[in-house]
Amino acid sequence: MPSSISSLAVVPALCLIPILALAGPLLFRAVGALLGLYLRKKTDGRLSHILELTEQDEKKWREGRRSSGSSSSSGKDEEWEEVDTYTVGTSGNGGKGEADWDGVVGFFHPFCNAGGGGERVLWAAIRATQQRWPKAKCIVYTGDHDVNKDAILSRVENRFNIHLHPPTVNFLYLTTRHWVLASTWPRFTLAGQSFGSLIVAWDAFSLLVPDIFVDTMGYAFALGLSKFLFPEIPTAAYVHYPTISTDMLESLDPTSTVGSQGVHAGQGTGTRGKAKKLYWKLFAKVYSHVGASADVVMTNSTWTMGHIQKLWGPLRRSNRPIAVVYPPVAVSELEQEVEVSPESEKKREKVLLYIAQFRPEKNHQLILQAFAEFVKTSKSPAAKEAKLVLVGSVRDDHDSKRVYQLRLLVNELHIKARVEFHLDASWPEILEWLRRASVGVNGMWNEHFGIGVVEYQAAGLVSVVHDSGGPKMDIVVDVEGGFTGECNRATHEKSGADDVVTGFHATTPSEFAEGFEKALSLENPLEVRLRARESAKRFTEEEFARRWVREMEPVIGLNELKVTTEKRRV
Repeated sequence: MPSSISSLAVVPALCLIPILALAGPLLFRAVGALLGLYLRKKTDGRLSHILELTEQDEKKWREGRRSSGSSSSSGKDEEWEEVDTYTVGTSGNGGKGEADWDGVVGFFHPFCNAGGGGERVLWAAIRATQQRWPKAKCIVYTGDHDVNKDAILSRVENRFNIHLHPPTVNFLYLTTRHWVLASTWPRFTLAGQSFGSLIVAWDAFSLLVPDIFVDTMGYAFALGLSKFLFPEIPTAAYVHYPTISTDMLESLDPTSTVGSQGVHAGQGTGTRGKAKKLYWKLFAKVYSHVGASADVVMTNSTWTMGHIQKLWGPLRRSNRPIAVVYPPVAVSELEQEVEVSPESEKKREKVLLYIAQFRPEKNHQLILQAFAEFVKTSKSPAAKEAKLVLVGSVRDDHDSKRVYQLRLLVNELHIKARVEFHLDASWPEILEWLRRASVGVNGMWNEHFGIGVVEYQAAGLVSVVHDSGGPKMDIVVDVEGGFTGECNRATHEKSGADDVVTGFHATTPSEFAEGFEKALSLENPLEVRLRARESAKRFTEEEFARRWVREMEPVIGLNELKVTTEKRRV
C-alpha cells in the first residue's frame, strides 16, 4: 500500500517537470524585464537632461560658428554640415536611416582615454556614426574620472588626429571600473573580469539606458546583460580578440600542434592543469552564450572572426553574418611623415625594428634568439651590418623586470653591441626609426590583428612576422598577384623573383633568421617597399568608416522597427 501511494505521488511530480521547464525561462525573462523597467524609470531624468544639454551645446556651437564668420582654417566645421561620401550607406533599413535618426548610441568603453589602438577604433566609430547620422547622440561610458569632456576630446585630436562634433558626444562616468582590472582578480582572472564587467555594465545602465548599446572593448558579458534587461534594445559588438579561443584551449596540451605556443603553452598536464582546462572549457561555454546574444558582430581580423564564429556562431539568433571590420590605422599620416623614394632609400640602414610593448606574449625572446642565429651563421654582408632595435612602452614593474631579463639574454647571446632598447619612445622618435629601418619585425603568436605591422608597411618596411593570426591572414598577404609575405622556401622559390615579395612569415628562430637574411638581401628593396605601402591602404580610416556604417545600418533599422512597433501599440 505505501509503495502504491508513493507511485501515485511521483506521477504528478513528473508532470510538473515540463511546466517548470517552461516557467523557468519565463520567470528569468520576467525578472530581467522588471529590472530593465526599473533602470529606465531611474534614468529617464538624466536622458532628458542630456537631450537638453545637447540641444543647448548645438545652439552655442552654431552661434560660435556664425560669429567667427565660418572661417575655420582647417575646414572641420564643414564636415558636420553634410555627410562625408565615404560614410554614406546604401542599405534602406529605415525611413530615418539617411540622416534624421536622432536616437542615443551608448558606447561601452571604460578605458576610453587610454590612447591605444582600441581607443582609435572607438573614436573613429563615433566619428563615422556622427557623420552618417548627424542627429544621433553618442554616449561614452567611461571610468576616466580624472579628465573632463574637453580634455578627452583634445587628447583624441592630438593623439589620433580625429575631430569629433562636441555637442553630440557626452560622457557618463562609471564608479566600478576597478572590477574589470586584472589586478582585482589574481586568481580565476577570466571569470573574475567577466563577472566584474557585469557590475560595470549595470553601473552604466544605472546612469543611462541607450537606444542602441555598443561594446567596443570586448566585454561579451555586458552584451548578455543588456539583452537580459532590455531584449528590445539592439546591440553591436566590436571584438578585438576573443576572451578565450580554441587555440588557447589547445595550447594547454603539450602534444597538440600549438602546445609550444603562447604564455600558457603545455600547462594542461597534471591535476592542476586538468582543472585549468576544465575551468577554461566551462568558461568558453558561458562566454559563447552571452556573446551570441549580440545582434551585429564585428571583428578586427579574419583570425578573430574565425574564432568568434566557432564560439558564438552556432548559438546566434541573428542571421547577419559576423563581419571583419579592419581597425583604422594612421596610414595617411605615415605616408606623409615617412618618405619612400630613391632618395630615402639611400638613408635606410640595416636595422631590424620591433615596435611592441614589453609584454610576455610579444615574444621578444624569440626575436633575440633568431637575431643571434642570423648574425652568427649568416655570411652575407647584410648580417655584418645588421642591428636589432626594440622599441616599446613599459607599463609597470613587471614590464621593467622583463626588460632587465631581456638585457641579460642579450648578454648571454653575445649580441649586446648589435641590440638597442628604446623605452617609452615618443612618436617623433618612432617616426625617425621607421625612416631609418629596413625591416619591421613581429614575433607574437596569434596576434589578433597587428596594427604595428600595418604601420611597418605604410612606412615602407619589409615585414618579417609570425606565421599566425592577423599578420599572416590579413596584413602580409598577396597583393595584386604578388606574394606579400611567404617566408617558407618552397613558396619563395616558386615565385622566382624578389619583385613579388613584400614580407615574410616565420615561426621558429631559424625561420626568422632566414627571413631576416632575405629581407636584408633583396635586389630591389624600393619596389618591395612601395608594394608594402600600397598594401597598407586597405586599413585606412576611410575604409574603416565605410565598413562600420555598413554594419551599423541594420542596428539603426532594428531600433526604428522597435520605435514604430511601440507607436502602433500606443
